[in-house]
Amino acid sequence: MPVRFDKIYDVVVAGGGNAALCAAITAARAGRSVIVLEGAPAFYRGGNTRHTRNLRCAHDGTAPTMTGPYDPAEFLDDLYRVTGGETDKALAQLTIERSQELIPWMNKAGVLFQPPLGGTLSLGKTNAFFLGGGRGMLNALYRQAEALGVVCLSDAPVTALAIENGFFTSATIQYEGLPHQVRGRTFVAAAGGFEANIDWLRQHWGAAADNFLIRGTPYNRGDVLKMLLAHGVKPVGDPTQMHCVGIDARAPKFDGGIATRLDSVVFGIMVNRAAQRFYDEGEETWPKRYAIWGRLIAQQSEQIGYSIVDSKSIHMFMPSIFPAVQASTIGELAGKLQLDAAALEKTVADFNAAVRPGTFDHTVLDDCRTEGLAIPKSHWARKIDAPPYYAYPLRPGITFTYLGVRVNEESRMVLNNGKTSGNMFAAGEIMAGNVLGKAYLAGIGMTIGAVFGRIAGERAAKNARN
Repeated sequence: MPVRFDKIYDVVVAGGGNAALCAAITAARAGRSVIVLEGAPAFYRGGNTRHTRNLRCAHDGTAPTMTGPYDPAEFLDDLYRVTGGETDKALAQLTIERSQELIPWMNKAGVLFQPPLGGTLSLGKTNAFFLGGGRGMLNALYRQAEALGVVCLSDAPVTALAIENGFFTSATIQYEGLPHQVRGRTFVAAAGGFEANIDWLRQHWGAAADNFLIRGTPYNRGDVLKMLLAHGVKPVGDPTQMHCVGIDARAPKFDGGIATRLDSVVFGIMVNRAAQRFYDEGEETWPKRYAIWGRLIAQQSEQIGYSIVDSKSIHMFMPSIFPAVQASTIGELAGKLQLDAAALEKTVADFNAAVRPGTFDHTVLDDCRTEGLAIPKSHWARKIDAPPYYAYPLRPGITFTYLGVRVNEESRMVLNNGKTSGNMFAAGEIMAGNVLGKAYLAGIGMTIGAVFGRIAGERAAKNARN
């Protein structure tokens, strides 16, 4: 449907990914006129949704694309454990309860799911995987939105917002080389975090930010977030907290996506530039703990770490798109990594001496552990003694930042004066910090986006009608 700049739209959505489209489709199904403003060019539309594979949802075990069941209470317990309780309890419970609606809702929108995955991901019970990945899911949502009459603009970044006393009236966009005013009765912010804004990251991380890699889109620079905060919307979240995983250090600066992630950590040891271990590699099952490694690596010298495994483990995880560094001895491996050979040899020898026998099983918290080390390995501890030896260099790979806008259970933005906005809502990464105070649970970012996207669409549609 062609855009009309002389029209007042019922719902103006900033952003073009999962959360934005869930909001747009929901509002359009309620009979409202909707426009979606995506800042990226058409090929790159969708923010980080392009790189996703799945979403986490509670279910009763009857979903054909998941094993299970995955009870809401278990989901909530998982969330509490990874965040250490740093979450808005009411919004967390709302996310989980309404996650049970997502698979049928997505199916109705044309999104297809594939059979549950097994292997080292251990996500078949908890996460539904998109057929065709995030791009396939995104394309289905765009087709549905456009079929419902939603105006979807790409390469249309928001450059200004007209907001008075927490009430939105219009957005200024740059489109086809010209500025245009888009007026609306309600506004949904679903434009992501600020992870691609290295200058902003540097304000909180210092020079370390220059060594961060951005897994997703280079277009999430936080412009809409910054505008909302400047207009008196209450912030939520620690600006240093983020969904940050260990990814291959040879990945591109931006847009490397899921293919750059490494799942090797639990199968060996992780060392820093001093060739020293710095955290328990076997603390928890991978879907609940993989996302801590980016932040841990960010705290090491030069923001780099090295995952070291031997020939027993090299085929037990999905490989990187880059080849492993390989050597016949630990000393030779150290040389190839430019680490101190004697230090790495001692670290490996001390680790091997501390390993206690057990029954290795990467699918459960097994009894293979170490004893006597200052930093233990609680599970999956096996001696690194079968050459050849392999290593992957890892750097912090940021998916999205947790600083965002405060919302209530209607997805309505909360203002600094404690009141709620009359007509502004938020969904997705721009408000995920309400639920994720720290750390991450595999697939929950998409869950938050879809759940609050739908809520924002529902409330904005009702708000516009009234």
